Amino acid sequence: MKKVWKSLSLFLVVTLLAGMLAACNSGEQVGDSGASDSGVSVGIVLPTKDEPRWVQDEQRFKDALADSDYTTEILFSQGSSAKEKENVETLISKGIKVLIIAPHDGAAAGAAVEAAKQEGITVIAYDRLITETDAVDYYVTFDSIAVGMAQAQYLVDNAQGTNVPLYLYAGAASDNNAFLFFEGAWSVLQPKIADGTFVIANSSEAVTLQDKAELSRDEMGKILGQVTTNWDPSEAINKAQTHLTAVSEDMKGSVAILAPNDGTARSIADTFVSDNVITDFTITGQDAEKASIQYIIDGKQSMTVFKDVRTLVKDAMGMAIDILDGNTPETTGSYNNGKTDVKAKQTDVIVVEQENVKMELIDSEYYEASEFTGL
Repeated sequence: MKKVWKSLSLFLVVTLLAGMLAACNSGEQVGDSGASDSGVSVGIVLPTKDEPRWVQDEQRFKDALADSDYTTEILFSQGSSAKEKENVETLISKGIKVLIIAPHDGAAAGAAVEAAKQEGITVIAYDRLITETDAVDYYVTFDSIAVGMAQAQYLVDNAQGTNVPLYLYAGAASDNNAFLFFEGAWSVLQPKIADGTFVIANSSEAVTLQDKAELSRDEMGKILGQVTTNWDPSEAINKAQTHLTAVSEDMKGSVAILAPNDGTARSIADTFVSDNVITDFTITGQDAEKASIQYIIDGKQSMTVFKDVRTLVKDAMGMAIDILDGNTPETTGSYNNGKTDVKAKQTDVIVVEQENVKMELIDSEYYEASEFTGL
């Protein structure tokens, strides 16, 4: 009888354990299946982690979906179009419905977004336009021409006398925005070059074209070929050093410098300040990076164009959520990318200098006062 009870007890224990294991295994399979089915709602590809601007964007994108049922994954291309395409393919495989992409190279990104479009994914170009393809649905951007105009107007407003040496610098020729920034700047600077306020110091192509109020893209490309920084502070230093070595002393003294963004502005400013024939300079910037705000407070950079990325991220994510919800996103204009007119939503820009740093960046809670000295 004892043997029977022992056998029965052993049978019950084994049966119970088997049932528990089966339940556990079944639960794991459901969990895995559920994760796979849910996928990623919004895929985001940013150009590099090496610039503070894009790292800040990463966190803001995450925050923008924090209270939503939708999910996102953010990948960085690290300045490589091949990596960018690989990132897009990775996100496609995860089932994204919307792709937000700030391309490293606007033309090269065409192949990547065409692959997304073939899968029925809505493509939003973020901050930088993707060119020469009809596989772009929307474009969320700051008014890039207005950025260049604001930079140039600052140089005009602060020019003293006539024949002020003007040093021109630009972003990467692979970035459509670099052309738009320069187009806006040229529209303001050219009349002041024509009337003798400024004298171009560092571009023979710009000198050749200085009587033209409007430049074709090819003409701008020739100038950019001489003054591009490729958005690289190190390259900006090399360019500035080369230009200062090449010019005569009458192209120094008190000068004006069109620098395309904050990273290059700091590098160029540091290079110019080390030349003892440069007495003072007015230099532009863009992006309101922390390091440049400190430079502005310290009088080492003159201004920056503040593009409130919080608004741009909000616009991009708002557009993505509209699409996911089955609604038509709001747009305010369009940009021709060489293949089609891309519907766009534009965000305004603000000039920041010493006098309004606190109001525009601290009072608006973009930065905290404790992050700076001498404020």
